Order: sequence, then C-alpha cells, then structure tokens
Amino acid sequence: MNSFVDATLIAADNALRTLLAPHRAARPTPQPPAELAAHPAALSDAERRLSGALMRVNHVGEICAQALYTGQAYAARIAPGAATADQERTARHLEAAAQDETDHLAWCQQRLDELGDRRSLLCPLWYAGAFAIGVAAGLAGRGVSLGFVVETERQVEAHLDGHLDRLPAHDHASRAIVQQMKDDEIRHARDALHAGGVELPTPVKWAMRAAAKVMTTVAHRI
Repeated sequence: MNSFVDATLIAADNALRTLLAPHRAARPTPQPPAELAAHPAALSDAERRLSGALMRVNHVGEICAQALYTGQAYAARIAPGAATADQERTARHLEAAAQDETDHLAWCQQRLDELGDRRSLLCPLWYAGAFAIGVAAGLAGRGVSLGFVVETERQVEAHLDGHLDRLPAHDHASRAIVQQMKDDEIRHARDALHAGGVELPTPVKWAMRAAAKVMTTVAHRI
C-alpha cells in the first residue's frame, strides 16, 4: 500500500473525485430546529448574495481540506525511513478526517444550489496549492503533520465562528450547516492532538493565517 505508484494513484483518484465528481454526504444535511425549519424566513437579494458568498468560501475551505489531507496522507505513504505500519496508520487517520470534509463539501454545494449561487471558479488552483502544502507538512514527520491538522482545524473553527456572526440572522439553513462543520473541526483537532500532533512554531501559524486570508478574500468574489 505504501509503494510510490499505489500512493500516487490514490492521491490522483482523490483529487479527481474532489474536483469533478458529485459529492455525496454520508450523513444527512444538518437542519435547523424544527420550529425554525417549519417557518423559513425569506432572504432579501442582498442577504442571499451574502450567504452565497460565505458558503462559497466555506466550500473552498473544504476543497482545501481535502487537498491538505490527501497531500499529507500521500506523504505519509511515500516518506522514506518510516515503519510501514506507522505510515499507513497516519494516512488512514487523515483519510478518516477527510470523510467528514466530504460531507461538508456536499452540504455546502447543496446550500449554494439552494441560494442560486456557485462554487469558486478557482477550485483547481486552491486544490493544487493546498495539496503541495499538505505534502510538505506530511514529509516533515508524523508529529508535525498531525500538528498541522490541529492548527488548521483551530483556524477553521475561528473562521466558522466569524461566518456565524456574519450570516443573516434568519438564514437558519446555512447556520445549521456551518455549526455542524464547526463541531466536526473541533473534533478533528482534538483527535489529531491525541494522536500525537505537536505544537507548530508561531511563524508557521502566521503563514497559515496569511494564506487562509488570501483564499477567503478571493473566494468571496471569484
């Protein structure tokens, strides 16, 4: 399983599925409480555009998460000098987290469709950049790779908190999705920390925040 050819084929398959295939969630789309879902409030055009832009950013974030995890799993399988069992265990841990991100992708796409909006036009670019970062993190070793997951998910949690503040108060459908995504990211960070993730240097955290800022700013519009 950890041969270069096998690992490359798995990574290529994941990339094609993420960018080209319809995403099917393993879990039902999160719904607002029954009393809110029963009487959905209409969104104004401006509110619909805002919700669409924010959900597009969230969709891009999930594209990047898939790419990061795929890149890290790829690196775990091709890294020289590591025990095969350790390589595969790390790769499978990352792929399990990626399954939740697949759910998030499907939910975000469904909500974009409901809002009459679209995904980012730059998804292949976002994927390629995040995959390269994931490979670099994965090649740095198991502890650093899992630590990268911890820090990524903490930053995503803060980002989703910001979206909960900015979403129209009565866009309960989008809010339910974002809240569940946030809960999943908290769990991913906790699991990666317990699995051996180490604290990343402060400059690395700053660089990650800067890269995320560029992505969210551009994806909001394009």
